[in-house]
Amino acid sequence: MGKSKQIGNHKSDKKKNIAKQWKTKRRTKDLDQIHNDMKAGNMEKLLHQEVDHDVTGSAQNYCLHCARYFVDLKTLKDHFKTKIHKRRLKQLREEPYTQEEAERAAGMGSYIPHKAVEVQTQPVVEDMN
Repeated sequence: MGKSKQIGNHKSDKKKNIAKQWKTKRRTKDLDQIHNDMKAGNMEKLLHQEVDHDVTGSAQNYCLHCARYFVDLKTLKDHFKTKIHKRRLKQLREEPYTQEEAERAAGMGSYIPHKAVEVQTQPVVEDMN
């Protein structure tokens, strides 16, 4: 007789919330947080960050719309051409909901149609070091 093939222990604490672990593993910023980042002051801070060696690419190649860091400028430019980035730009065209809009939808005011926001890919500054 051979040894039984027991793979895991069902009482283990590590595997208790495995569904929650997978849902939150690659969590990124929500669209309203990205809209907040796209404001002039916040945008400059994020695009011109100080060198941080703990972040991918030393925090020098950041996609503002996708909230992702890239290793170098070439991968950032390649990312701008991908379907994922274009899909995110399309999602960001819709203005985020506000508390006033939620109250109007609940019947506490008149309906005002949703505004579309013009979103374009961020400018890339090439440094020749």
